[in-house]
Parts: sequence; structure tokens; C-alpha cells
Amino acid sequence: MTAPTPCEPLVIVTRTGGRIDLCLNRPLQFNALSEDMLSALEQELMAIRHDDTARCVVISGAGKAFCAGHDLRQMQASPSLDYYRRLFAQCTVVMEAITALPVPVIARVHGIATAAGCQLVASCDLAVASCAARFAVSGINVGLFCSTPAVALSRTIAPKRAFEMLATGRFIDAETAADWGLVNDAVPEQQLDDRIAALVREIEAKSAAALRHGKALFYAQQEIARGDAYRLAAEVMAQNMMEDDAAEGIAAFLEKRQPRYGARRDKRGDRP
Repeated sequence: MTAPTPCEPLVIVTRTGGRIDLCLNRPLQFNALSEDMLSALEQELMAIRHDDTARCVVISGAGKAFCAGHDLRQMQASPSLDYYRRLFAQCTVVMEAITALPVPVIARVHGIATAAGCQLVASCDLAVASCAARFAVSGINVGLFCSTPAVALSRTIAPKRAFEMLATGRFIDAETAADWGLVNDAVPEQQLDDRIAALVREIEAKSAAALRHGKALFYAQQEIARGDAYRLAAEVMAQNMMEDDAAEGIAAFLEKRQPRYGARRDKRGDRP
């Protein structure tokens, strides 16, 4: 496989209905997150945030790997504290943009997902991996503790598991990643796309409004005390109940039929 030419995008965008695929496109570099790659990914995520037609995002990698983390050659070429601060801040913006999206984001993982690539998997709402995929936060092997990946990783898997990965730099296989909760499922490579397509269909069949409320609440409540989390959750549920999709969904349940989400005119502005 040849390297992308200057005319080829670093992130390939494909739209199929409400599904948006973002494919990292530096295959010869195992999709390492260069500055330009991070900028391109951030731009696409920001565009999706304001796209009312989006229902689900799938992030994948071209070539033999999902993502090998930061571009170490690029990092080595700019040995400046200010540069490193800007680079890791830029990466943080991208990871937080995934959380901020109002739609579920699925990582499609094959090959390796290392360091910031593993962070990218942990930052996605859902992840499905090929059975042949491997995961590591391997900065420690080159004298660098993966501190920013640690944030997402330790919020996704058990802290002692996360620290073991961070302190040893060892790879774990896809089955272990699924057992630890880093990915939702590990499937044979030839079944990977079908498994993700089925997951996307399940998501698209649900209320977009309910998922928008729910995703925002899911992450917000993790960062606050339990009592405050309950109060926030109660308010979000009350707001969700004012959505037409909730009225349609409850009516459909009581009438023993499939809901037709989006069919009702949005009358929230007419409600108290």
C-alpha cells in the first residue's frame, strides 16, 4: 500500500445514511497521530457535532493497524516544552470532542492500538475489535509514561488493570481487552464489519433525542458526587420526557407497535 499523496485526506469520511465513518489514513505510519492528522480529525468531529443528520460515528484505520499513537519522529524533531504542551493539548481536544459528540462513537479496531491509539479506543463510547488486534500503552518502553492515555484508560477499565498496562507497556490481546472492558466485543476479522453494522443498526433504531440526552448525562455524572449525579440525572430524564420521541415511544409500547421516532412534529416549544 502506498502512502497518501498530498491530495488524499488524512481522514477519509464516508457517509451512509446517519452513519459517518472516519478512517485514519496514514497506513505506512500505522496511522500515527501527527499534528496534521489530529487537526483533520478534530475538524471532522466538530463538523459532526453540528450535523443533525448524524446518528452514529465509526472511527477506523487504513492499512494494517488502527492507530500506533503519536508520531514519535515528529515529536523528536521538536524538542521544546512549549511544543509538547501544545501537542498533548491538541490531542486532548480531539479525545474530548469524541465525548462531546451527541451521537455514539464506535472504534473499529484491527492490528494494533498503542499509546494514544489505545487512548482513542478508550475515548470512544463503544469499541469492537478483531480477534487479532492488540492493545498497549507502551510509552514506558521508551522512557515516557503514557499520562494522557492514562486519563481515558483509567476511566474505562479497572484502575489496577490500567496501571499494569501503563507501568509495563505490555500488549494485551483482544480477548483480554474485551474481558477488561476496553472493547465491547472481539470477533474474527472477517466478521468485524458485520458486527459493527449490526451495532449501528441497533443504535439508529433508537431515539436520537434520547441518546443525545443520555450520552451527555452518562459522562457528566461520572465526574460528580452520587447525590449530585442523581439530581442531574433526574433533571435530564425530565427534559427527555418532554421530547416527542419519548411520547411516541411510550405510545408505541402501550399500543404494542414499533415506534416511529422523528415522525411527530417537534412541539417542545409549545410545552410548558
